[in-house]
Amino acid sequence: MSDLSGYWAENVRLIIGCLIVWFVVSYGFGILLVHPLNSISIAGYDLGFWFAQQGSMYIFVALIFFYAAKMNTLDKKYNVQED
Repeated sequence: MSDLSGYWAENVRLIIGCLIVWFVVSYGFGILLVHPLNSISIAGYDLGFWFAQQGSMYIFVALIFFYAAKMNTLDKKYNVQED
């Protein structure tokens, strides 16, 4: 079996990037920046409220699909894909 240290390094980098995005959206936008974001209204709802209630969940689901797609590409790059 080949050396997979590069594979795991890229995998961990991808996971850390996804976690940073998730943290910024859920904690940053939903809690820390809620008051400045509430000055923006979308469909009658304050943006800060939307991020706190629904936006972080939508971003989390989008991150799942993003991670799966990137991992498929990474698996093919290192020839460890499941067929």
